[in-house]
Amino acid sequence: MRLKNNIDLRSDTVTKPSIQMKAYMMDAELGDDVFEDDPTVKKFEEKTAQMFGKEAGLFCSSGTMTNQIALMVYLKPGDEVICSREAHIYNYEGGGIARNSGASVRLINRSSGIIYLEEIIDNINPNDIHYPVTSLVSLENTINRGGGVCYPIKEIERISNYCKIKNIPLHLDGARLFNALVKTGVKANHIGPLFDSISLCFSKGLGTPVGSVLIGSKDFIQKARRVRKVIGGGMRQVGMLAAAGIYALENNIERLSIDHYHSELLANALSNCSWIEKVMNVETNIVVGHLKENYQIEEFLDKLKNDGILAIPFGKGRVRMVTHLDVSKEDVEKVISSLKF
Repeated sequence: MRLKNNIDLRSDTVTKPSIQMKAYMMDAELGDDVFEDDPTVKKFEEKTAQMFGKEAGLFCSSGTMTNQIALMVYLKPGDEVICSREAHIYNYEGGGIARNSGASVRLINRSSGIIYLEEIIDNINPNDIHYPVTSLVSLENTINRGGGVCYPIKEIERISNYCKIKNIPLHLDGARLFNALVKTGVKANHIGPLFDSISLCFSKGLGTPVGSVLIGSKDFIQKARRVRKVIGGGMRQVGMLAAAGIYALENNIERLSIDHYHSELLANALSNCSWIEKVMNVETNIVVGHLKENYQIEEFLDKLKNDGILAIPFGKGRVRMVTHLDVSKEDVEKVISSLKF
């Protein structure tokens, strides 16, 4: 279940579908999804949307695609989106905001990746022809570059209420939203209506082989479906992949708390490693450590790799470890032992 018997902490995207998930996939009823004839895809989209109190959903191959489709629906060339300097849509989607939407970005610089209402208000452009039109606010939950930190629900509510008053759409990159919901206890049908659209990834902590779902109103999803076709994202008999998502919704959400517990154990061990200066506060399944100034990240990663443990650099002098359903308690104990240097 892992690459060459290594303990793979590089990301929760490395998860493999379980035997039970694969069996569920093999029984899926199939059709042509571009013709909207795949019953399993339709069931998956409807089930996901209804969970969050939304009217409709659109199954796509990746979270980058669902995010970029949403941006392309909302933004015209020359418009502007407000987001964090740490946001995935800005850092890790290949410059898609500029390339796909022709839009500019107003960045709010805060290391946690959480942005607050007052900062959003300060960054909305005036109605002046010299400035781009502020056409979207985008949040991320959990925040990857913030070490898996969760957005306070009260802050989301404040931002949502203001955006509604100002008639500015609010999008959520919810790649690890299920982690946040499990950690905070907030219900999906509470957070869903706070956003105009949400991108949900199933190939991370929920353990499916591929796929994300974009949810929103029927009108929004119809526009999104057209954009998906334009960028070549239409898929045919993909009910087997959608079946994996249905299985994940029904079986793999609550177990995310195990990954969170494992991250706490790893964070404690990492903080006691002589090479580490500090560890970012851990809330969910991401652990980020800052190396002391005289130590090299490549050497640190090589020491772990020699023990069969894979992690990744995460910016200058930072290392990231991510727990997931293919990392057992025994694996965590081995990593803890290996970090005693």
